[in-house]
Amino acid sequence: MSSITHFFGGIFQPIFRLFGFLLAFFYGVIPNYAVAIILLTIVIMGALTPFTIKSTKSMMAMQKLQPEIKKLQQKYKGPENRQLLNDELMKLYREEGVNPIGGCLPLLLQAPFLFILYSVIKGLAFTVTSKKGVVSAQPRYIPHTSKMYENLVHSGGHLNVFGMDLSLKPFSSHGSVAAAIPFFVFVAVAVALQYFQMAQMNNRNRKTGQSLPSQQQTMQRILPIVFAYFYMVIPAAVVLYMIISTVIRIITQDLMFRAGVSNPHKNGRALPAAAAAAVEELPAESESTKTKPSTSAPAKKPRSSSRPQSPARPVPQPPAQPRAKAKRKRKAR
Repeated sequence: MSSITHFFGGIFQPIFRLFGFLLAFFYGVIPNYAVAIILLTIVIMGALTPFTIKSTKSMMAMQKLQPEIKKLQQKYKGPENRQLLNDELMKLYREEGVNPIGGCLPLLLQAPFLFILYSVIKGLAFTVTSKKGVVSAQPRYIPHTSKMYENLVHSGGHLNVFGMDLSLKPFSSHGSVAAAIPFFVFVAVAVALQYFQMAQMNNRNRKTGQSLPSQQQTMQRILPIVFAYFYMVIPAAVVLYMIISTVIRIITQDLMFRAGVSNPHKNGRALPAAAAAAVEELPAESESTKTKPSTSAPAKKPRSSSRPQSPARPVPQPPAQPRAKAKRKRKAR
């Protein structure tokens, strides 16, 4: 196991150093570990924002395809038709350009960044104990000439911010119960923000009349609980990163909803198959409703119009034709 960890650690060493350099740079501007982590999070989320927008659009598109998906599920019932159902669903996804797992993309992309930031924070708090029992800090992944390196060596590898050591975990030895409370508050805030982000999406769907797929409902309930476990076993600095990143995603989604970026009816985008079918059915119904009064109206109009039209007919026209012929005969003579 240690050899595998060493192998992957060697591969990610350049990335660890890049993140460490950014943290040290931000700390040099504002000497606060929490502020440095927040600024690094903003940089990371700026790079991930295009993926967030794409995944939000994918989630909206998947929800609009639910009527068509239900039709296919009703058509291909039973385990014997499961392969046909999968083939038809994949065909539908290809035609509409929808990725079934696109809505989970932001959470999936968080995994490598969690690993990277966890490793960097662990390296910043790295200490060595001498044979005499003296503990000395030897921070990793940051320049030795940086202000962060000097302060970490001076503090013994502790990332102290407002009485909290961000390198510790909720169940680390804090010395007292009161000192551990902020760490559990961090975990609760991170989980609550994730549920709020999902509720924001669900409220948007309800306003647009879209139903949420059962798979996404299940994942929405399970994923925050799974992440809550990870928040308990990772340093508070990484939990702070998750809090800030979730806040940024919430703001991004809200701006998308307000600007209509996630609305498929805008930007000249074609409607999904289910929506197009629904739109096509509406004119058919309206035409049928229009033809009914139109057919009944002419049936009544001849009865009512026959009365005024009978006196309107030129009654003297039949005798007028012989007179005209007589005039022509006279002219001919």
